[in-house]
Amino acid sequence: MKKNLLPLLALMLPFGMVQAEQTLTYPTKNIEVVIPKNPGGGTDTSARTVIEFARDRMPKGTMFVPVNKPAGNGLTGLIEVAKAKPDGYKLVMTTVELAMFPHQGKSPVTYKDFTPLVTTIADPVAVVVNAKSPYNTLQEFIDAAKANPGKLKVGNSGMGAIYHLAAVNMEKTMDVKFNHIPYNEGTGPSIAALVGGHIDSVLTTPGSVKSQVDAGILKVLGVMDEKRFELFPDVPTFKEALGLDVNVKMRAWAVLATTAKVPDNVKQELVDTFTEVVKTPAYQEALKKQGIMPVVIAGDDAYNMMKEDDEMYKTLIDETMKK
Repeated sequence: MKKNLLPLLALMLPFGMVQAEQTLTYPTKNIEVVIPKNPGGGTDTSARTVIEFARDRMPKGTMFVPVNKPAGNGLTGLIEVAKAKPDGYKLVMTTVELAMFPHQGKSPVTYKDFTPLVTTIADPVAVVVNAKSPYNTLQEFIDAAKANPGKLKVGNSGMGAIYHLAAVNMEKTMDVKFNHIPYNEGTGPSIAALVGGHIDSVLTTPGSVKSQVDAGILKVLGVMDEKRFELFPDVPTFKEALGLDVNVKMRAWAVLATTAKVPDNVKQELVDTFTEVVKTPAYQEALKKQGIMPVVIAGDDAYNMMKEDDEMYKTLIDETMKK
């Protein structure tokens, strides 16, 4: 892994005549990487990309082995790694659902059951409309929602999932009411419905609609973040577009993690290795080609992001359930 952290194996004496501090202790075998999503999606792609770029940092003879385990909305894979021996030989690509499911009674594990290593995705949620829509600004969209309570059809990837909760957050923050239209098969069908003119808007990540925006089919009105999104630098944040006093921040993130309570040296080895990877220009370019903006959020910073979102979703879900 990190060359400056690994022992100088080439200097090891034969027949085991070597001091203990020169002996490789981690990793000495392959590391399994559980991807709790189906192959081909953003989470799967970002996981495979980061471990591919980390491959050359592995000791000779060891490798990362990706395994897709999407059963139970990904919970099977999450639980497996949460309960694994804390030795760093099982990693898992956690996603933002980890901050939601526990508060919806869907998951027995939380962010506290993992040791975050590095973030591969932290894209903001965006409000997207058809290019033929009468709404050219986020303010116009919100004004229309206020004038027509419960009339504007806003698509999401399933009730209780991130994009539905993002719309609920908009309702709460802007004092509006939408007609929520779930597409349980995922983001793709909701975007297709928007392209077809069947709904008024979709909440999703900007990168997922980049090709349609570039083609002049869809347009992005605003992003839920404290700064503008690099792929669409002309699109304002909610705070800018609506003149709000505070940022409205909701992110679709994916964080590569391992089991909680791994030894400090193993955690540091993994965090340092993957931090180096996500800073490399080649890795960042590979992500951009997939419509994903690279970020450098690792170790304790990733843990704090997960904790912050867990607390935010707990409040949001509690308030939603009271209605």
